[in-house]
Amino acid sequence: MSTRPVSAVARRGRSHRGEWQPAAQLPVARVAVDVPLAHLDRPFDYQVPAHLDADAVPGVRLRVRFAGRLVDGFLLERVAESAHVGRLAWVERIVSPEPVLSTEVAALCRAVADRYAGVLADVLRLAVPPRHARVEGEAPKERAPAEVASVPSAGWARYGRGGALLDALGGGRAAHAVWQALPGEDWPARFAEAAAATVAAGRAALLVVPDQRDVDALHAACVRLVGEGAVVALTADLGPAERYRRWLAVRRGQVPVVVGTRSAAFAPVHELGLLAVWDDGDDLHAEPRAPYPHVRDVLVLRAHAAGAALLVGGFARTAEAHLLVESGWAREVVADRITVRDAMPRVAAAGESDAELARDPSARAARLPHTAFEAARAALAAGRPVLVQVPRSGYLPWLACGSCRETARCRHCAGPLGFTGRRCAEPGADELPQCRWCGRPDTAFRCPGCWSRRLRAGVVGAGRTAEELGRAFPGTTVRASGGGAPVLAEAEQRPELVVATPGAEPRVPGGYGAALLLDGWALLSRPDLRVAEETLRRWLAAAGLVVPHGAGGRVVVMADAELPVVQALVRWDPAGHAHAELAARAEVGFPPAVRMASVEGPPAAVAEVVDGVLADLPAAEVLGPVELEPERPGEEVRERALLRVPRAGGKALAAALHAAQAVRTARKATDPVRVRVDPLEIG
Repeated sequence: MSTRPVSAVARRGRSHRGEWQPAAQLPVARVAVDVPLAHLDRPFDYQVPAHLDADAVPGVRLRVRFAGRLVDGFLLERVAESAHVGRLAWVERIVSPEPVLSTEVAALCRAVADRYAGVLADVLRLAVPPRHARVEGEAPKERAPAEVASVPSAGWARYGRGGALLDALGGGRAAHAVWQALPGEDWPARFAEAAAATVAAGRAALLVVPDQRDVDALHAACVRLVGEGAVVALTADLGPAERYRRWLAVRRGQVPVVVGTRSAAFAPVHELGLLAVWDDGDDLHAEPRAPYPHVRDVLVLRAHAAGAALLVGGFARTAEAHLLVESGWAREVVADRITVRDAMPRVAAAGESDAELARDPSARAARLPHTAFEAARAALAAGRPVLVQVPRSGYLPWLACGSCRETARCRHCAGPLGFTGRRCAEPGADELPQCRWCGRPDTAFRCPGCWSRRLRAGVVGAGRTAEELGRAFPGTTVRASGGGAPVLAEAEQRPELVVATPGAEPRVPGGYGAALLLDGWALLSRPDLRVAEETLRRWLAAAGLVVPHGAGGRVVVMADAELPVVQALVRWDPAGHAHAELAARAEVGFPPAVRMASVEGPPAAVAEVVDGVLADLPAAEVLGPVELEPERPGEEVRERALLRVPRAGGKALAAALHAAQAVRTARKATDPVRVRVDPLEIG
């Protein structure tokens, strides 16, 4: 790729605009202008002056005059004529001759914008990192070519279609697979083997994972198989210069294997052969900025357009991934039940049998029943660490009624109550609860449901749990990961207690001896459509780190044994749970069985967008609007409406939403509206 600076002739030419002449060949440039307004979401034609002809190649950054001011943009293509009948403005200058936007990525960004009712300019900001001029001027770093002697296949042989998947990747075929990882699986090694098979076939691999710990583990696994020079990691933690340096190496075709977090899904990889995502249910895969795309959907669009293979892997399975299997677009790669049972630890729910209840009558109500203590003591005696998963950090995130566990709310504004640290005037009295919204103290709390005056912590967090366990297991080291403490990448193989919040569980060479999954009711009581799916995903991620039951591995979950999600954990059947979850959502009409969009904002703005959608798409069903709970006192009233159509109407819904937003931006509406297609949280 060219990295030359803009020529002196070009610099001189810019000062004599009246003497500019159009380029002799393909004088019209189609430009994606960086203007995030829905009614201007289209390419605009500009005239290329002759002195910029050599540098004005598709993909470069440029500056053009738009609505009287200079704005940034990308050159999409050069054409001979424009459909515009009037006079075309000039391309003012080429910011850099480095073509940073490939044709494939530009088409992907357009598809993502259309899929999520967004604007191309917003997606391009996600796909192309900011320019770093000094890095562009550096000589490209020499990288050793990929070295793939042989691809190990023993790990994939444990799965029914694992060998066929590697064969397809080695043959350059576009296989689509949803992989159910076995308990204790070394998934970075399996992903690295899939990438190595792809590289051996002369194509490239793009692997996306949720966080930095996963990037480090997967990068190391890929380096072992294809060599350090053939792998690059793309994360936001690198800093602007190093990130842009590595991104340019990918854009210039120097690296065949890319590992990264969310934004790496748009990496400009050459000759794509494999796209893979690990743990697609993790909310870190959902972009928090407009138009809020999800990595899984971006990779599905990219695999379809590029003719590449797609691998969706995880210990759990989302309803969206299961839909790929049920639709026939992807095949599942799973092990048989005998292999699963051999690999999994023994999983038990607190108070699951009459015999256990007879021995420990408080098993279902206790936070740490006798069964959990037994499992922990046995693992510690065997010289193995014990993982204790706690849903949240801290001490008292919220208060609840001590009898019925309903959230304790202020009698004046219905805000959640919390402890202030002040005490009542009476000696020995408890701390005084205070509203987190209006700040008023509540000296005479009474639950409106059961009339109880007792208060309790809604969730006792990781910090308090670590202290309690330290007293319960004297002489045993207690370590914390997450929840305010540093997140540990790895713990040692020694008898200790590791208290971690979901997603912060450190790996242990050889595995944990036991895992205690606390406060299951707190996870399952959240008002969220995906609560069961998300809870099972967190439990499986922790239980998957425990040694098999043949080696003494035990998992104890503190939740009702009769719940379907608990039964799915006990049987280690995420596919069955995903099938039931998808069927239940189809029955009530929720994603992914249907296509849905949420519209949030001031009531008048929400009504305007909804009416605009119904004008173009009268078959859309409207749910709501409902008033949203304010995040802080004094916040203006906001509402949310849901729009629902069959899956076949998803493209029409996105187009209608885009058109409704275009009407608002054209008249310069200032009240903000957030539009999300297939939102993750539907409470």
